[in-house]
Amino acid sequence: MPAAAEPSSRLLAESLLAFWADAGVDAMLLEEAIDRIEAGRFVPPPPPARAAATVSPIRPAAQGQPDISAAVAQAQALAAGAETLDQLAEAIAGFEGCPLRFEGATRAVFYRGRADAPLMVIGEGPGADEDRQGAPFVGRAGQLLDRMLAAAGLTDRVFITNTVFWRPPGNRTPTPAEQMICAPFVERAIALVKPKMLLLVGGASAKSMLKREEGILSLRGRWFEWRSADSALELPAMPTLHPAFLLRQPGAKKRAWTDLLTLTERLDRPHRPD
Repeated sequence: MPAAAEPSSRLLAESLLAFWADAGVDAMLLEEAIDRIEAGRFVPPPPPARAAATVSPIRPAAQGQPDISAAVAQAQALAAGAETLDQLAEAIAGFEGCPLRFEGATRAVFYRGRADAPLMVIGEGPGADEDRQGAPFVGRAGQLLDRMLAAAGLTDRVFITNTVFWRPPGNRTPTPAEQMICAPFVERAIALVKPKMLLLVGGASAKSMLKREEGILSLRGRWFEWRSADSALELPAMPTLHPAFLLRQPGAKKRAWTDLLTLTERLDRPHRPD
């Protein structure tokens, strides 16, 4: 019996860690409590001066970093030249400025759904199933997303994409730099589709698109205004929980469903002239 209980404890720990990560937790409590008020009364002595030999004006690790600004500029030029979604897909497929392209991904994964959809769903990045099939949200998480969209009456009313178009190694969360490089393509897709609003799925998507630092449990269910880099485009956007998170935490489905109903009500609200 003790051997049988071990996997359950391990899975529970993994689930809790995933929950904290999606919630934006990035620090753990210490084993012993600290009286912060008392500690604040103590002025620590200045640290000893470092030996001159240990100070280097140039960090060697920085020399090998990619030129993100150049990659972003290239993406902007390619995106601006795309007049249709097909042309944008070709531009993304031929783009070599994102390092994810060379880290194990087999293809670019751009979008699925209607080209004139009133709602654009933006996730984080492709996973193994998406990399294999060449379309976003086609694995278990995507199947759950489709069932939720169908229940809300949004089937065939969505355009689904991600903040990056190549699978990150090990399905890790895309970095802010990788998202910045791909952002011009995302913005161009929004300009071509002309949706009425955005549904930002998961913490990485919400933080990248809205330029905010809060965790997804703080952002979800709230309305924000998304703006393009040049402020030419502005759309209402709602963050919500990622379906992969809901698979790990089924109890959170009610909150995601509430978000979806709130969004659908606004999407279908009759237009009121100013």
